Amino acid sequence: MKIELKNVTKKFKNNIVINNVSATFESGNIYGFYGRNGSGKSVLQKIISGLYIPTSGEVLIDGVNINKKELYPSCMRILIEKPAFFPDISGLENLKLLADINKIIDEKKILEVLELVNLKDEKKKKYSKYSLGMKQKLGVAQAIMEDPDIIILDEPFNGIEQATVDKLIDYLLKKKEEGKLIIVSTHIKEDLTKLSNHIYMFDNGSIKISI
Repeated sequence: MKIELKNVTKKFKNNIVINNVSATFESGNIYGFYGRNGSGKSVLQKIISGLYIPTSGEVLIDGVNINKKELYPSCMRILIEKPAFFPDISGLENLKLLADINKIIDEKKILEVLELVNLKDEKKKKYSKYSLGMKQKLGVAQAIMEDPDIIILDEPFNGIEQATVDKLIDYLLKKKEEGKLIIVSTHIKEDLTKLSNHIYMFDNGSIKISI
């Protein structure tokens, strides 16, 4: 798959957050977005995923302008900013509700993903009782459980212990080798160095590739 950004700009009132950005992202790669908080990483991820419409420019996925077609790409799953789930049911029940939409995975697969993120022992605990790190793990789980072609993760390792971070890095590297297109943003450069084969630096609404 291929995502193309053509001269993308995003303004909020008079504030230019993304400034005339052009870039191409292709399957079989992990792209890292690096920069301080507020540098535009999350905004660009929202533009790529169709949650924000650019002020100007185009977002093409396999040649299709998703904004003109008003598309949310079905082959894409995302975790951007704070994940939100139903507070009064368990983590497992939340994921089962989400899985019920597309009906392409069963409970066994959900449990495998919960084990991957070291959350299986808390699967029956109500979401409202989850710690910050547990909530983040569930957010990552919902983004990857259906094995999408495009995975977009915004600060996925926030609040997660190193053992789980290491497992997720290994998982994402495996998915890259399987031909997935993965975009990960973080302000921790060491995580991106382990993970990404392309890193984009964000500064004042512009990006530049560093490796």
